[in-house]
Amino acid sequence: MALALEGSQALARTIALCRPQVVAAYPITPQTHIVEGIAKLVADGKLDCEMVSVESEHSAASVALGAAVAGSRAYTASASQGILLMAEVLFDIAGLRVPLVMTCANRALSGPLNIWNDQQDSMAVRDAGWIQLYCATNQEAIDTTVQAFRIAERCELPVMVCVDGFTLTHTLEPLDLPSAEQVDGFLPAYRFHHGLDPADPRSLGTLVAPEHFSEVRHAHHQALMRAQTEIEQADHEWAAVVGRHCGGLLEVRGDAGARLGILTLGSVLGTLEDAMDNDPSLPRARFIKLRSYRPFPAQALRKACEGLDTLIVLERALSPGAGGIVGPEVQTALIEMEAPPRVHNFAAGLGGRDLTLDLYKSLVDAVLGEKRRHGFAIIDVDTTLLPEADR
Repeated sequence: MALALEGSQALARTIALCRPQVVAAYPITPQTHIVEGIAKLVADGKLDCEMVSVESEHSAASVALGAAVAGSRAYTASASQGILLMAEVLFDIAGLRVPLVMTCANRALSGPLNIWNDQQDSMAVRDAGWIQLYCATNQEAIDTTVQAFRIAERCELPVMVCVDGFTLTHTLEPLDLPSAEQVDGFLPAYRFHHGLDPADPRSLGTLVAPEHFSEVRHAHHQALMRAQTEIEQADHEWAAVVGRHCGGLLEVRGDAGARLGILTLGSVLGTLEDAMDNDPSLPRARFIKLRSYRPFPAQALRKACEGLDTLIVLERALSPGAGGIVGPEVQTALIEMEAPPRVHNFAAGLGGRDLTLDLYKSLVDAVLGEKRRHGFAIIDVDTTLLPEADR
């Protein structure tokens, strides 16, 4: 069913179709419209759900954790500082192998204060043990959200659906929403095998001594690596229902025969594709849309990079004092290739800076032009605005 919807409204309706029994959230820009939409559906009697308004994001994650363990399909959402306030509980949720879904409406972190988009927030908790799926479009966000509930519940792992704030959440566009029948047929009723039941008392999350903690972490890591199969299967089977797919772990687009590759996460892909299509004089590129960042699909990435001479990894975050976050992981994964491409690592669009069509040419010039750059760089930084020592 095609409707003109803001991305957040579409996500609210999609989450409702997944029939969560408990939703807990605290408002923070640019996530707020999602839970506002869910709250309205509950208030209007269109969604049978316990909508819990809490005093902080820490509490929102805690309520979702308790609800999921007690036997309810649970959901929450946040962004930026809210993700950081949740961090303690995000590690708990993942470490206890609790299946729930949250939306991260990606936004820059303070300080200084910035409410616009980059991906520093989800990257800050990339090692919490959640599956992280990044969406390039609002249509992907809709379809990934439905898939996320099934992935979480089959793998007994939480899933974070990462959607670029404002760029997607606040964009109005025609979107296809699935029907309730389609979602019900794809997503079984919620069941958590290790949940708590007063009729069968047990403990969850008790102290684990050093004699067993390594085994717990090993099992968690192995579960995440196995989840790659479920991520691909869920996308394949959902595509059979609605006639479109999200790319599984990653998707190769653009010119498949190009020797230049550009790897992205999130909505910047559309800008780069338009730029290449609009200027035939520019070198062609093979685009690699990295959808699953955790688990990291090293084997699929190596296959996607076969035949490349050069690979640009474009990020929307950075690790101050080190440089790229995704770039070094990509380089590590490609070491096993017989002839790996040379990897160039850049960040752009931090704090919501506009990503224009000129970005494509800037990237190409930086790796193929006369003044080639080496090492990590924020490619759209204006050094004239900086003190000389920081240029």
